[in-house]
Amino acid sequence: QVQLVESGGGLVQPGGSLRLSCVASGSIYRIYDMDWGWYRQAPGKQCELVAGITSGGSTNYADFVKGRFTISRNHAKTTVSLQMNSLKPEDTADYYCTGRSVGVSYWGPGTQVTVSS
Repeated sequence: QVQLVESGGGLVQPGGSLRLSCVASGSIYRIYDMDWGWYRQAPGKQCELVAGITSGGSTNYADFVKGRFTISRNHAKTTVSLQMNSLKPEDTADYYCTGRSVGVSYWGPGTQVTVSS
């Protein structure tokens, strides 16, 4: 099994930056081959993919964050980060780290991001 825990959320003013991190623990074999993703869910809205990074290192981004957010992973493949710049009020949401390995998906408990003046 794999456990994911996010950190780094908080309150930030429009135009500001935050860096979210997600640490994986558990089965090292599953973690090493994991495809990762960051999703978010705003109040009253559906959950949506923000960014992803495959086990091979390929990245993809939702159009609404391209040029502002960057997903990265540490060398050990145990931590994935989401650098969020130029934040907008519409980025306010609960952000969830996900991982998928050997056909099984894992989710973290989420971290709240609020963009407000």
